[in-house]
Amino acid sequence: MPFGKRPKLLEEAALFDYALKALGARAQSTGELRVKLRRKAEKLGDVDKVIARLKEYGYLNDRQYAEHYAARRLENEGFGRARVLSDLRAKRVAPALAERAVSATFAATDELDLISRFLARKYRNKPLAEVLADPKGLAAAYRKLRAAGFSSGNSLRVLKQHARDAELLDSLESAEDLPLPENSPSDDTPSY
Repeated sequence: MPFGKRPKLLEEAALFDYALKALGARAQSTGELRVKLRRKAEKLGDVDKVIARLKEYGYLNDRQYAEHYAARRLENEGFGRARVLSDLRAKRVAPALAERAVSATFAATDELDLISRFLARKYRNKPLAEVLADPKGLAAAYRKLRAAGFSSGNSLRVLKQHARDAELLDSLESAEDLPLPENSPSDDTPSY
């Protein structure tokens, strides 16, 4: 598209067709789709009408989307609770709805077992004890676990089972126990 040329804006019927194509390509939350439709709509009022029609026909359901998304992230990637919750919020799912979906998905999940499986998958080409013997490898493994959404306490607990030098982990653990400055997010809850 040449610089300065505006994209063609769509009337309600064409906007509905565009929304169906977008949903056919990939499941989306209402918030994600609303953003896309606002960029394409000739009249912003048409966006709410299209969204309402999609919900009425059953093509758009945030509760179902959040449940399926959380289950896929747990089963396929083995991510932790905090990461899945963060991802759902980034996809513009309502916070309360995202929390309910994640809580239901992770209700029967043992986080310690999930962390062990995550580490085994990430370090399948190299013995975990060898990776964790190096302080840099240990720190990298801890960062991977935290980025994957696992709690610091359980991450340290699993790493201690495999690390040769548990003293290094004790220093990480004591750093985790330090009080946070005011207005800082807790380490176990992601910031948004």
